[in-house]
Amino acid sequence: MIRATSFAGKQVALFGLGGSGIATARSLAEGGAQVVAWDDNPESVARAAADGIATADLRGIDWSAVASFVLSPGVPLTHPKPHWTVELARGAGVEVIGDIELFARERLATAPTAPFVAITGTNGKSTTTALTAHILQSAGRDTQMGGNIGRAVMTLDPPEAGRHYVVECSSYQIDLAPSVNPTAGILLNLTPDHLDRHGTMQHYASIKERLVAGSDTAIVGVDDVYCAQIADRLERAGKDVVRISKRLPLTDGYFADGTDLMEAIDGRYSRIAFLEGIGSLRGQHNAQNALAAVAACLRVGLDLGEIQAGLESFPGLAHRMEQVGRKGHVLFVNDSKATNADAAAPALSSFQRIYWIAGGLPKEGGIEPLRSFFPRIARAYLIGEAAPAFAATLGEAVPYEIAGTLAAAVEHAAEDAAKDDSGEAVVLLSPACASFDQFKNFEVRGEAFRQAVNAIDGVSAIGGARP
Repeated sequence: MIRATSFAGKQVALFGLGGSGIATARSLAEGGAQVVAWDDNPESVARAAADGIATADLRGIDWSAVASFVLSPGVPLTHPKPHWTVELARGAGVEVIGDIELFARERLATAPTAPFVAITGTNGKSTTTALTAHILQSAGRDTQMGGNIGRAVMTLDPPEAGRHYVVECSSYQIDLAPSVNPTAGILLNLTPDHLDRHGTMQHYASIKERLVAGSDTAIVGVDDVYCAQIADRLERAGKDVVRISKRLPLTDGYFADGTDLMEAIDGRYSRIAFLEGIGSLRGQHNAQNALAAVAACLRVGLDLGEIQAGLESFPGLAHRMEQVGRKGHVLFVNDSKATNADAAAPALSSFQRIYWIAGGLPKEGGIEPLRSFFPRIARAYLIGEAAPAFAATLGEAVPYEIAGTLAAAVEHAAEDAAKDDSGEAVVLLSPACASFDQFKNFEVRGEAFRQAVNAIDGVSAIGGARP
């Protein structure tokens, strides 16, 4: 645990007593702060109190005595309207911060040279975070990974000069971290998201920009207009900016040329890494993730040999284009995390001959946005509530069957793919739907797919993906 010693002797109010909230409360208390915590859920308050955390309704405390207010990132800060605790804190002139801010202050106070890579963006954050951490770990660096992925940031080991931190940051967390100051900050991309919590795309983009604006080196994907403008703005402000692109040659920066990762210096190009043959990093979207990880690892002192070795040994993330098994020329891929059409697009764009398992609890828009990928689909196996609607969209463009259940879909897709003699065939679970009609969550759905695949006679399991 990281003890928040920079708050020693101060009174700190905290709202939000989920897993990360309780971890943050413990960090503050063990660092010497006087903590009073609350939650709108009485059960959460009771659990915290049983865990020895001081609790009280924040409506009744003396806010004039409070030095800082720590808010869970899941609680509205601005939109659709500020939570009642935020209004109380602001009315008393109390700063409103989150756990990433606590980490940033503790690192600055105790080990300011500890390498710190922070990753944000609309898509690809988790893969880039896991990949960066994996490259560092495989190169023998003392590495801690957490934030919006895996462990709550204040449960990581305390900052030390040689300890590397790789932290995924959501927009909600950045909004509560005014002094976050990574060694290398990564902004992958921006598309409209979470506007119910941020109001406008411009506000959402401005929050994401804060992460790279506070970084020693800003690594920015420039394939969308918002990020390109941010990179230009930061450069004009004198920041050290590294541009990356998954599709365009750059004059300066890093870009993908197929599976080659290229460095550009004053218009001169050289290959610095490659993704050829790395199944866990297929697709243009993963080229962007890899470029960001490479740029960050170079910034914190790794050499190209260490980076290439880390790329080649990366197992991928569970339920995100996860290779779970192979039988002859048939590859089985678990992309259960794809809970809408946009999320399914990267997997569909990454393979040429697909036996597609899709369906579940449908999202607005269905699979119509995926029509450009239909020529890649040899056959579709439709499951869950969405099956009739998906069948109507596929029409005569794609052969399909309504399999009903995931187990039946895996069985039939495996049989059909085995007969395909056109090269590698991929049985792909990329549902473009929520799981809740048949499964508790996408993780349970993905595990059911894995079990069904491993039950097929002759399948060789592919393991090792990060949870």
